[in-house]
Amino acid sequence: MMRYCLFILFLLTYLGTAQHTLIEVVKIQGNKRTKSALLKKMIYSQPKKILDSLVLEDDLIRLKKLTSISHAYYQVLLTQKANYKVIFIVEENVTLIPFAHLFTSSNDEFAFRIGIQEFNLLGRNITLGSFYQHDIFNSIGCHFRAPYLLGPKLGLSLSYYDFATQEPVFFEHNSAEYQYSNVGFEVLGLYQFDLKNRIELGFNLFNEDYQYLFGGVRSDVPQSLHTDKHLIKLIYNYDNVKYHYQYLSGFKSNLNIESVGSSLHNFSDFLIGFNDFIFYKRIGFFGNWANRLRIGLATNTTTPFAPFSLDNNINIRGVGNTIDRGTGSIVLNTEYRHTLIDKDWFVVQSTVFIDAGSWRNPGGKFDDFIEHDNIRIYPGIGIRLIHKKIFNAIFRIDYGYGISKNAAKGIVFGIGQYF
Repeated sequence: MMRYCLFILFLLTYLGTAQHTLIEVVKIQGNKRTKSALLKKMIYSQPKKILDSLVLEDDLIRLKKLTSISHAYYQVLLTQKANYKVIFIVEENVTLIPFAHLFTSSNDEFAFRIGIQEFNLLGRNITLGSFYQHDIFNSIGCHFRAPYLLGPKLGLSLSYYDFATQEPVFFEHNSAEYQYSNVGFEVLGLYQFDLKNRIELGFNLFNEDYQYLFGGVRSDVPQSLHTDKHLIKLIYNYDNVKYHYQYLSGFKSNLNIESVGSSLHNFSDFLIGFNDFIFYKRIGFFGNWANRLRIGLATNTTTPFAPFSLDNNINIRGVGNTIDRGTGSIVLNTEYRHTLIDKDWFVVQSTVFIDAGSWRNPGGKFDDFIEHDNIRIYPGIGIRLIHKKIFNAIFRIDYGYGISKNAAKGIVFGIGQYF
């Protein structure tokens, strides 16, 4: 009886494994700068594992998310041993990229930022970059980001910056201009749980300085403020977006929470948090619908230095540069992108968008979000010039026209999609 049972068990095991052919060889082709060892670490289809089409599709997503890879596909071939040879073919991005960003400052003076970034240092998808900015005052910064420094899941990010800008500070019926300086250093640990979930956790030590320049004054608002601060940061990212060159489809969510403390006793610690909910959908063959809902809240102190700003380059295109501040923010951006020209390396997209948002005043109530004076609605049009072989090489021009109370209008330039 025992022998009979063992025979049945062996037969079932043999039949079960016979239905699944194993991967015998995995090869990477098409990569010139990116290390094959790194690419093989990123994929789950490995020799001696069962061939699974779902795993292969997930591996393509992993490869396409790498900054050095613009596109990837695979081939499956039968070997002499009746197993399979899997070949991943990748198309690499150009990753050493100088950049220039032109814009206007808070008082409509010409401003610019120039820099250079390498997104695939040593062929290991390490980012190293630096910039110089002139926005009335001079600023510099540099950053290092190695998401796979300690394996396919664990990495490190370091950054240093020395910012100086002219910032408006808003009172109830007036405003003033300050020179704002921020010098700091940030360290973040990076961990990727799986294909869709990753986390960043770390700290930032920085110094803030406000110096009054001109404009309105108030007795309870200092004309000079200097403080050392510390910040603990948590970022959680869920990403279920599929990439096909300039076309995106799927959903992702980015949560950012910060706890900020100050060396000054009259400055209490405060929390700030915001979440971006982003949804993309392909429309036909040439269309892409993109949506971003940002919800943010901070400790509701009555201060002219509130953390959420209403700004062209952040949330509402055409509204102007830092025209208001608040301790809460709700913003919806929705746009339709349509490909007009799609060549081997070059793409032209047109864009029709609506940006809308509302803010909670410093020390205000949640009712502020529905106050007519706090609501901004800006429809507009734009164009995108895209180089398909260079990472994030998207030059955008948008024109937003306000239709809400006291609305403005204006052109916004930028690098990369708005969201």
